[in-house]
Amino acid sequence: MKLIAQSENIEDFLDSDYIYVDKTEYIYNLTRNFKRVFFSRPRRFGKSLTLNTIGTLFEKGVEPYFKGTWIYDKWEQDKYPVLHLSFLEYSATDLTEFKRQLCLSIYKFSRAKKIQDVLEDKEPNVYITNLFDAMSDGEQLILLIDEYDRQLTANINNPELYEKFRICLRDFYGAIKGKKQIKFMAVTGVTRLKDVSIFSVGSDIMDLSYENDYSTMIGFTRDEIKKFYDDYLKLGISIEKGKSVDSVTNEEIEEFVERIADNYDGFSFDEYHKNKVFSTYSVNVFLQSLYRKKCVEFGDYWYDVGGLPSILMNYMESHNLNIENLLKSEIEIPYNDFKNPTSLLNINENVLMCQTGYLTLKSELDPVDDVILGTANQEVKSALFRLLSLSVYQKNVSPYSTGKKYVLEQGTVEDIINLFNEVLAALSYDKYPVKDESVLRALLQVYLIGKNHDVRIEQNNSKGRSDIIVNFPKRRVVLELKYTDKVNSEKAKLAEAEQQIIEKGYGLEDLGGRELIQIACVFNGAKNKRQISMYKKVE
Repeated sequence: MKLIAQSENIEDFLDSDYIYVDKTEYIYNLTRNFKRVFFSRPRRFGKSLTLNTIGTLFEKGVEPYFKGTWIYDKWEQDKYPVLHLSFLEYSATDLTEFKRQLCLSIYKFSRAKKIQDVLEDKEPNVYITNLFDAMSDGEQLILLIDEYDRQLTANINNPELYEKFRICLRDFYGAIKGKKQIKFMAVTGVTRLKDVSIFSVGSDIMDLSYENDYSTMIGFTRDEIKKFYDDYLKLGISIEKGKSVDSVTNEEIEEFVERIADNYDGFSFDEYHKNKVFSTYSVNVFLQSLYRKKCVEFGDYWYDVGGLPSILMNYMESHNLNIENLLKSEIEIPYNDFKNPTSLLNINENVLMCQTGYLTLKSELDPVDDVILGTANQEVKSALFRLLSLSVYQKNVSPYSTGKKYVLEQGTVEDIINLFNEVLAALSYDKYPVKDESVLRALLQVYLIGKNHDVRIEQNNSKGRSDIIVNFPKRRVVLELKYTDKVNSEKAKLAEAEQQIIEKGYGLEDLGGRELIQIACVFNGAKNKRQISMYKKVE
C-alpha cells in the first residue's frame, strides 16, 4: 500500500511514494484563468501543499513529480523563478524583526536568482519595489504568499501592534499591485479582511474563497476518498468485519465512507452550497491510525493538532462567546458581515468561527438574505465544545466515575448531581454568570458535549421539549432544570419541574430497552449558593 503523506512539499510525494489526491486540474484552470488569486481556508486543510504544487509546476515543470497526474501532458507553461513567502516563519510580536525577516527573504531570492543591482532597504514595500525595478525587461516571477494574516491574527488582543502590522501589510500589497513583473500570484490565509489593501476597492486580486468552481480544490471529496484511498477503506472494513480485503463489497465501502463523512465531511466553501469537502488532515490521520493500529477508531484529530488556533484563544481572552447561539444547529448572520469582514478587531464572532473552521456554510450566499452557519460534522462539534469549555470553566472536571465509565452512565442520582455541582463550581462566573434557566442549560450542555456525551438538546416529543437528554446504550438520563435566586421558592420550583416531567413524559420517546432516569433540579443562583440546591428522581 502507498503511504499517506505527511508533507506539504509535492516533491516528497514522488520521493517517498506517497498517495497524491490529484488536484492538478484545478491548478491548471486556476493559472490559465487568473493572474492574481486569494483563497482562505482553516488551518490543516492543504493550503500550503496547494501553493507548493503551483510553485513546483512553474519552477520545475511536470517532470518527474507529476507523472500520472491529470496535468502531466497538458502543462505548457515556461519556467519562472518562484518567490515563496510563508508568513508563519516571520515574527508576529516584533514589527521591526518581521520587516527584517521579510526583507531577508527577498534578498535571498534575488541572490539565488542572480537578479543584479537590487537596492536593499529595511521597508518590505520598498525592497520588493526595488526587486521589480532591477529585473530585466520582460522578466517575470511567480509570487506565492502563505498565511498572509498570521501577524494580524496573532495580535487580535493588541490593537496598537495589530494596526502597525496592518499598515505594513497594506503598504506591501500596495507595492505589488498591478506589477507586470508578476506572472502569477496566489495568496492564502485563514481570514478575509477588508482593512488590508489586498481586498480593497480596485484590488487586482480575485477572491476565490467561496467560488463554486474552486470550492473542492482544497479538501477531499467523497469520490476522491473512494478513488485514492480504496486500499485503506477495504482494510478498515476487513478489520471490522473479520473478512478478507478481496471480499469487501461496494455496498460496504459506501457504508464505511458514510461513517467517515459523519465525522470529517460537511465543510462547504461553495457560494451555492452544493459542494462539500472532508477535512484533509482528519481523514489522513484517521486512515494512518487505522493502518498502524489495525483498528477502526474515529478520533477527534481536528482539536488535538490543528483545531485550537491561537486566533480563537486570543479572541476569547477579551470576548465572551455567545454560548446559547453556538448551541443552535443553524446560526443566521447578515450577508455583509460574512462577505465583507473589515477588521479582526470588530469581526462578527460567528464569521471568525467560520473562517477558523468551527462553523461552515449551511446556505447559499445570497446578497438579499441572511447567511446560515452551523457545525460541519461530529468531530468539529466536539472540538467546538471542548474549546468553549476552556473559556467557560476554570478547571477540568472529570466526567468519569471509575475506569472510562461516565458518572451519568453508571452513577446514582446523587452522583450525577454532585458532578453537576462540581462543574458549576468551576464556572468563570465573572465571564459567564448564570442568570436564568436558559444560560444554566447552555452551560451544562457545553460541558456534556465537550466530554463527548450523546446529548439531545430541547428534544421535542408530542407534548413538549425536555431541557437535556443524555443517551447511553443501556441508560437515558433526563434533566428538567429550574432557576431561582430565592431559597423560599426552591420547593415550588422543584414541584414544577417534577410535574412537567410527569405530564410531558420526557424521555419516553424511542426509549427501547434503556433504563430511564428522570431528574427534576433546581439551581439557586444567589451568590452564596450557585449550585443545584434541590433535586428529585421522578418515579
